[in-house]
Amino acid sequence: MTDTAVVLGAGGITGVGWEIGILHGLAASGVDLSTADLLVGSSAGAVVAAQVASGRLGIAELYERQLASPEGESAARFGLSLTLTYARAILTSRTPEEYGRKLGRLALAGTVGVASRREVIAGRLLSHAWPERRLLVTAVDALTGALKTYDKDSGVPLVDAVAASCAVPGVWPPVTIEGRTWIDGGVHTTANAHLAAGYQRVVVLAPIAYGTKAMASPRAQAAQLAAAGARVAVITPDATARKAFGRGRLDPALRAPAARAGLAQAAAHVKAVAAVWAQ
Repeated sequence: MTDTAVVLGAGGITGVGWEIGILHGLAASGVDLSTADLLVGSSAGAVVAAQVASGRLGIAELYERQLASPEGESAARFGLSLTLTYARAILTSRTPEEYGRKLGRLALAGTVGVASRREVIAGRLLSHAWPERRLLVTAVDALTGALKTYDKDSGVPLVDAVAASCAVPGVWPPVTIEGRTWIDGGVHTTANAHLAAGYQRVVVLAPIAYGTKAMASPRAQAAQLAAAGARVAVITPDATARKAFGRGRLDPALRAPAARAGLAQAAAHVKAVAAVWAQ
């Protein structure tokens, strides 16, 4: 088996802050996950994974960035109508692909603002070049619902891959790459932890903890990895973090509170994560 992997799941801009807060808290306690051989990122996790993999800043510096006033970012919210659309789609889907097709149709109904959204994503990244280390960024085909992973060998610009992974259906425009249209990687499953199969030590940070009949939860995916022989730890938001997220996962103003909540929560997981990460 290959050695270490960190899986960073979907969860909006509060998920970005929370994941970096967790990473900072763990590193400050002597467990530095930024050294992982593989980073898997979906949606919010794609932003974090790309930042960490770039090596441009340390975890402590990334954390400080979360506390700064967000510039060039605009808030978005799920209204009641959109929430009900998502609920109907998930309740009537039997597979992640079926769910992806339904949300893909929603996404394709509104494609304005692609260029401006790409600028926002570009501004979040520390580097626009793929790192040498292994980074997987997920997206979902808006027509077929199939999961896709991009890496440095895909020939796709990193900014486009991350923008596709962050294209929340009904909120942000889908992204066209190589003639196909792509939506949020977290539509397939919220963590996509199955992509760490074959790695011996795996830590999963999942801002969205639930699963459905169509989508395996992060913990269910982790259990499958463990059954295959991996050592796995899963961290999901505690009550304080969930309160910090509120109902505004896509609100940049909540990024800093989410980051602080992640930092505070990390202490409760140091022992378990250290046991997984130890050689």
